[in-house]
Amino acid sequence: GPFTSVKVAKEIKIKHPLPAFIGGESPWDLSFDFTLADIVAFLGSAAFSVLYFQKKHWVMNNVMGICFCLKGIEKFSLGTYKIGAILLVGLFFYDIFWVFGTDVMVTVAKSLDGPIKILFPRSLIPDAVTGKIELSLLGLGDIVIPGFFLALLLRFDAHNAKVSYFPTNVHAKFPKPYFHTALIGYIIGMGVTMFVMIHFKAAQPALLYLVPACLGSSLTTALVRGEMKALFAYSEEVEEENEKKD
Repeated sequence: GPFTSVKVAKEIKIKHPLPAFIGGESPWDLSFDFTLADIVAFLGSAAFSVLYFQKKHWVMNNVMGICFCLKGIEKFSLGTYKIGAILLVGLFFYDIFWVFGTDVMVTVAKSLDGPIKILFPRSLIPDAVTGKIELSLLGLGDIVIPGFFLALLLRFDAHNAKVSYFPTNVHAKFPKPYFHTALIGYIIGMGVTMFVMIHFKAAQPALLYLVPACLGSSLTTALVRGEMKALFAYSEEVEEENEKKD
């Protein structure tokens, strides 16, 4: 299209006398390239960011927070199911301690005014005293950490369906039993989290409910399909190396 066909590129390489352990390899590669679509996206993002810092509206906060989550999940890979499971179990106990054991996490989350959390209005009617809508919050970590795990399961589904890594076809259609069951588990776990939080009117460690939901759903799927060994043996590093060799 016209937005991607117009492209600007320039190669810039600068030699430096610094040792490799300080300055890295010489020359420094400062080359850049961008399209008209990149410029439009940058200007739109800049305008949105300025407006957010002026208004601090909860909807704009959520848009930025979701963008951070999507970018983080896109860029990070757990590597293996075992690493993902260990990470989730560790953060399960971490979240419980810092929410129930101390008030540090809740205090920090409430005091920091920025797109580090997703905000949910408890009521659309402003409080009579403060004049503000009462909001509940969900930390981005409760989206990103399970998101890493779900992305891993999606790639495991692609591996089982023999979908190639290189080149990757993002529009490829294939069965996604692990991803879908874990996604349903995540939705149920999040629903339980919100229900308990609103019912008891107290902060809840979301990973207390999300970790068993995500791990339980994926392990149950593997057990039913007889793929428990394959799930635990799956490694994205090996898969990527094999695809590059081919």
